[in-house]
Amino acid sequence: MNCLFCQTGKQGFEGNLTATDILNQIYSLPEREKLTNIVFMGQGEPMDNYNNVLRTTQIMTADYGYAWSPKRITVSSIGIKNKLKQFLEESDCHVAISMHSPIPNERAGIMPGERGMSIADIVELLRNYDFSHQRRLSFEYIVFKGVNDSERHAKEIIQLLKGLDCRINLIRFHTIPNVPLHGVDDKKMEEFRNYLTQHGIFTTIRASRGQDIFAACGLLSTAKKIADERA
Repeated sequence: MNCLFCQTGKQGFEGNLTATDILNQIYSLPEREKLTNIVFMGQGEPMDNYNNVLRTTQIMTADYGYAWSPKRITVSSIGIKNKLKQFLEESDCHVAISMHSPIPNERAGIMPGERGMSIADIVELLRNYDFSHQRRLSFEYIVFKGVNDSERHAKEIIQLLKGLDCRINLIRFHTIPNVPLHGVDDKKMEEFRNYLTQHGIFTTIRASRGQDIFAACGLLSTAKKIADERA
């Protein structure tokens, strides 16, 4: 998707995982019996590999598979025309949408996918579905210093999502090479969260894990990038 803030995506397209490939990532974990939730997020756009992602979730929730509740599975997307609608109708899994800015032209500056399906069109589509019961709708929002962290952005989020049953996950930005974006401190994250919460949007700050081994969101190729630059 070539999002400005994602080092993983800068690797380019190398192929789609099969349902077997995806399931093996779970099966190969020694701790697999202790897993509580699975999220399709962070490397590749799930809706661009729709059939394999859907097949995987079907196996995970089937009696002959893992027999998980679909409420233990979240599939993330930046918003792909037709595919997102198809997933909403064919699956009961949770949905997470990568927002990162509520303002279309600003979102397009960091997420080229905005030009294919705007955040306004995504929200309009989501309004046709019921998220008031067990199925959950989330919006992912990486907070960038001086880019999308102002009160103006918070107000635009509130206006955009007005009346929609959803939550927002604020995500800390992990610096990547050669990208002019920076994260914010904890105080700013908390202020942004509190403003949204006070205005009726349930908002959390996601705990950051994996940065020390370059496995946090968007970092999966950073270690190789740094090694190549030092070689």
